[in-house]
Amino acid sequence: MLVILSILVENKPGILWKITHLFRAKNFNIDTISVGVTADPEFSRITICTHGDEKQIRQIVKQLDKMIDTVEVKQLDEHKSVYRELILFKIKINTPSDSMEINKLANSYGAKVHDVKKDSMMVELTAAPDQIKAFEDLARPFGIIETARTGIAALQREGA
Repeated sequence: MLVILSILVENKPGILWKITHLFRAKNFNIDTISVGVTADPEFSRITICTHGDEKQIRQIVKQLDKMIDTVEVKQLDEHKSVYRELILFKIKINTPSDSMEINKLANSYGAKVHDVKKDSMMVELTAAPDQIKAFEDLARPFGIIETARTGIAALQREGA
């Protein structure tokens, strides 16, 4: 089961290490992680995506909540939250028509095209992970040279 954890912490040196160490100590994998200072510079929000059963997730949430520098831990419901990830694709251009096709594909997903060269182009896509996967599947036949991907950023919707 995919789990999105939103952890509000005091913005202090070493807090990221403490949280990732807790995951390591419990033999839990972190699929994605993103960290950023909030509107209040005294706090940071850490968003972690992981997989696990309900018992494991309850245990990790309980232990995160006990940490001194942790202000709040929420397990976000993917249906009651907005979550996005950013990915950069460097895609191979084999023929002149590939460039046009990749541009059409990028436009259909609301992606931005950067750094167009004779033999490659870079595409920036910000979307939900399933949309990123769909784009990647369609771009793969052109040849994906490399990718760089951020972790998920997520916030719970009001009233959820």
